[in-house]
Amino acid sequence: MSVRTQTPQPTQRSDHRAGFACFVGRPNAGKSTLTNALVGKKVAITSNRPQTTRHTVRGIVHRPDAQLILVDTPGLHKPRTLLGERLNDVVRATWAEVDVIGFCLPADQKIGPGDRFIAKELASIKKAPKVAIITKTDLVDSKALAEQLIAVDQLGKELGFQWQEIVPVSAVGEKQVELLADLLVPLLPEGPALYPEGDLTDEPEQVMVAELIREAALEGVRDELPHSIAVVVEEMLPREGRPADKPLLDIHANVFIERSSQKGIIIGPKGKRLKDVGIKSRKQIEALLGTPVFLDLHVKVAKDWQRDPKQLRRLGF
Repeated sequence: MSVRTQTPQPTQRSDHRAGFACFVGRPNAGKSTLTNALVGKKVAITSNRPQTTRHTVRGIVHRPDAQLILVDTPGLHKPRTLLGERLNDVVRATWAEVDVIGFCLPADQKIGPGDRFIAKELASIKKAPKVAIITKTDLVDSKALAEQLIAVDQLGKELGFQWQEIVPVSAVGEKQVELLADLLVPLLPEGPALYPEGDLTDEPEQVMVAELIREAALEGVRDELPHSIAVVVEEMLPREGRPADKPLLDIHANVFIERSSQKGIIIGPKGKRLKDVGIKSRKQIEALLGTPVFLDLHVKVAKDWQRDPKQLRRLGF
């Protein structure tokens, strides 16, 4: 078993590499946090609630020797709704196109049926090399980490494939994040950069703004609500008549839920919760776009949208 805890020696070759790496794993395995840590800026929403990622966010890591494009997929899971099935389809389609796959397994959770389900699917992919990434290492002691490393190595052997690398990381503690990038780069094909220097993601701004609003809306809501929230940005327009040195961007967005009874949870007593969502997400949006923002939020009901193909299309799935 090859577990990496130190930086590989730099090669003498000066060839530039560029390609796509995909992070997979159960919901809430730390994929989005790891993407943000590698890019050095927030490009994927994070939440302590599982299944928050719905789009494949590409984070772009620029290095002198390489451009590493990170594809952050939704967590593969046993689907209960049409939305769940579509999210799983997104994951599988992404796996088929990337140059390397990083399988994220949290250090603080024993390998379970969900991990085996994903590992079995990975075993059938012959083209892309597979790297096991043990996430959240800051949550366990060295004995528990060693046990998890052995268990992950064993998982590959059981299913008849060899991990290219096994790398323990802590995105929160910024431990071995750079090492992970160093190990992924040699697995990419040689070639010129695929995105301009300075680009950190290819997500449209409107999608990223919607995701930031959804992230704020997810905080502190009841367990049954995360899957029921969707956000659509209807309009983003500069406010007319503003002086050039005092611009203001008007953003109108709708927060969709599935049932009228959920409205009160999102809005809160006297609208306090929705106001908090607005304040929190506005700060993040202003940091992302680099301009002052006026955010207009409305809560609307899209009945059973997760099961309705027409509603799913309307909400961008």
